Formats: sequence, C-alpha cells, structure tokens
Amino acid sequence: MAKRKSKFICNDCGYESPKWMGKCPGCGNWNSMVEEVEKASSRRTFAHTEESKIAAKPTPITAVETVNEARIFTDSRELNRVLGGGIVKGSLVLIGGDPGIGKSTLLLQVSSQLAMKQHSVLYISGEESMRQTKLRADRLGISSENLLVYAETNLEEISRTIETVNPEFVIVDSIQTVFHPEITSAPGSVSQVRECTSELMRIGKTKNIAIFIVGHVTKEGSIAGPRLLEHMVDTVLYFEGERHHTYRILRAVKNRFGSTNEMGIFEMKEAGLEEVANPSEIFLEERSQGAAGSTVVASMEGTRPVLVEIQALISPTSFGNPRRMATGIDHNRVPLLMAVLEKRVGMLLQNQDAYLKVAGGVKLDEPAIDLAIAVSIASSFRDKPTRPTDCVIGEVGLTGEVRRVSRIEQRVQEAAKLGFERIILPENNLGGWTGPKGIQLIGVASVSEALQAALGG
Repeated sequence: MAKRKSKFICNDCGYESPKWMGKCPGCGNWNSMVEEVEKASSRRTFAHTEESKIAAKPTPITAVETVNEARIFTDSRELNRVLGGGIVKGSLVLIGGDPGIGKSTLLLQVSSQLAMKQHSVLYISGEESMRQTKLRADRLGISSENLLVYAETNLEEISRTIETVNPEFVIVDSIQTVFHPEITSAPGSVSQVRECTSELMRIGKTKNIAIFIVGHVTKEGSIAGPRLLEHMVDTVLYFEGERHHTYRILRAVKNRFGSTNEMGIFEMKEAGLEEVANPSEIFLEERSQGAAGSTVVASMEGTRPVLVEIQALISPTSFGNPRRMATGIDHNRVPLLMAVLEKRVGMLLQNQDAYLKVAGGVKLDEPAIDLAIAVSIASSFRDKPTRPTDCVIGEVGLTGEVRRVSRIEQRVQEAAKLGFERIILPENNLGGWTGPKGIQLIGVASVSEALQAALGG
C-alpha cells in the first residue's frame, strides 16, 4: 500500500505546511492548522470546450472582439445597483453574512423574481430539506414552476443535475456544506471549499450559467475559508445588519462588472425583504431635536448619496487613560480628529472620554465625514447643539484645514431634497456649479471657521 501522506492547512488563510504548527506563519492566527490527507492524484484536469481551446491562443488586443455583457434585471433595484446594473450570465457571485441575517431569504426571493420572468432557476439547498425550503417559500408567497428545488451536498450529483436540467441560474446554499467525494477532508475545510468553488466556476463559465453561492462568516465578520475563495469569484457581497433590527445592508466588496462601493438597503418584514427607496429618511427619522453632539453628514455610498447622523458624547474621564470608542466609523479617526481640535482650536480634550456612533447601523469609511465628526465632538464638549437644518461635509487635514470632497453636487441635492437649509462645506468646492434654490452654502477653509458657522464660536 502507498504510504499515507498528510499536510496541514490553515483554515483562515489556506497556508500549507508539512507539519503542524501552533501559529500559522501566513496569517499569524493560533490553532488554525488542520490535518488533511494528501492524495497523489489530487490535481484534476477538466476538459476544455472547443471554444476555450481556440480562445487560449495569444491574440493581439486589437484583434479581440468586445461584446457588451448582457445583464438580466431582477425586480429588486437595490440588488441590481449593487451588482453593477443586473446579473451577468456566467458570473460567480459569493454572498456572505451572519447566520439568520437573511441570505437565504434574499436569494429565494430573487429566484422567484427570475422564475416569474420565465427564467429557469435551480435552488440547491445543502442545509435544509426540500420540505423546509417549501415552507419558507410558502411564508414568502413564492410559487413558480420554473423554480426547481434540490437538496444535495455531493458535488458530483450537483454537477450531474445541472447537466440534466441546464438552468439559467443556480443558487448554492451554502458552499461550506458541499463536498467532493474524491477529497477525504470534511465539508467546509479549505480543500473542499476550494475545489467545490473551482468546479462550480468551471460549470458557470463553460455553460454561461450565473451561479450564486452562500458563504458562512467567521466571528470576525469575514467569509469563512481561505481568502482564495474571494479571489476566485467575480463578485463578493456582504449582507450586514443587526439580527434584532429590521434593516439590512447589502454591500459590494468586489465586483468585476461594476463599482465596489455600491450599497443596497432592505427592510426585513414578515413577508420577506423589501427594498428601501430612500434610506436617508430612515437614518434621520428618529433624530433628536436640539441635542448637543448630533450632526448630519452627506456621505457617498457608490453612486448614491446617503444622509446619516453622527452622534458624539464627550464626558470627563474617571481614569488616567481616557477612552475612545466608535461605532460605524474607524476608531483610529477619533483620536486623530480630537488631536486636531486640541492643537488647532484649543479644546482641552485630553482628560475627556469620547464615544461616537453612526445612527442606523451603517458604516462610513470615506474622508468626507471628518468635519461632521469634529463638529459633533465640539458640540458635545461645549454642550451647544447644532441647527437641525444644517448638514456638514468636508475632509479635515492635520493642520486644521478643510479639504475638498468629491461629488459635492449630489450630496447637496440629497440634503436639499430632505429639507436642509444650510450646507457647511469646503471652500474649494464652491466654484464651478450652482446650488439648488433655498439652500445656503457656507464655504469654510479651516475647522475653526466650521465651528464658528455651526456652533457660533
């Protein structure tokens, strides 16, 4: 008998080693190396189509024919926006999110929408039986003969079924439950996830089938399995939101067919997920009037402007080392902006605890929110509320200057639509365009000028 060979693979990053190690050299995580049996014929080759053999020859780029990717639209405008304008045939889309967040509900609703448009859809469930899927479909009011349900985890049976049915769309829920019988490791391991995703990618590309796969996430919030999984697929979507809140955010992290900054917002109701047409109203509907430490900022999420409320609470510390906590924004940005306020404006913040939060559960990561954070901190520290009809936009530099931001016209138009009267924005953004009627544009060049305009001093 051939000697049994084994190797150790990191479950987090996919690093391979001939011996076990407590700490992975690739990602630095502890106790993430697992043993897997290595087979001599583990590398399998797939038969290529005649078209792929022809296209494999080196060709001058001027001789390559360009074809516009045909997109298929769903009834969900939010999903279409996040995907870059619709579903591309032959694409492989990975959707990750916390358990119970609504991934299966979203894909089942999308499957029903495509089936109602006379597209054949194959929904493969590895975690639920066909009866369980039917019960969920009845709760969502889904019924269509073009939607086929299949409960299977064996990849060879799944491939054979796709060959027989030949659907236009395939949903695999989830990739961690699918296994290939030729690989000895357990389902969900690095080797299984990698090989199963590679096989599904081959099926989708050769047969021009759009495939959606669901991926579990780790406790850190990233998709479980090796990072290679995200590199293999065409699009990576994250379904975010608190399980005990009704709003869900679908965010594109990677997209070969569109922007990676797009965001779609849904509301979880009894009848399933419903898209939110105007998210700015939702984020501002419970805003307190006349409360110190509250500022509204116009942030860009891809091509969509969104108005959100940034709240700050500044209080004297009880310890020698003051606390700096932030939810929804980068926590490293808080001490940086507090240092700017202390050095350039003269606020004594070194003995103050700072707690910041973006209301509504949305996460902001663009530099245009710097000025709103600084105004919120100053408002809470001085106990002076900002005007409820003010919107603050701008990037703050370390020398205290306010720098220009992109897409200022769209941000101001969104603020005007919701009834804001004054926009505090960078002075360099004022030229070359005209603001809407009824809106007062206040250009500022420094943080001191912004605080003077927003707080009166």
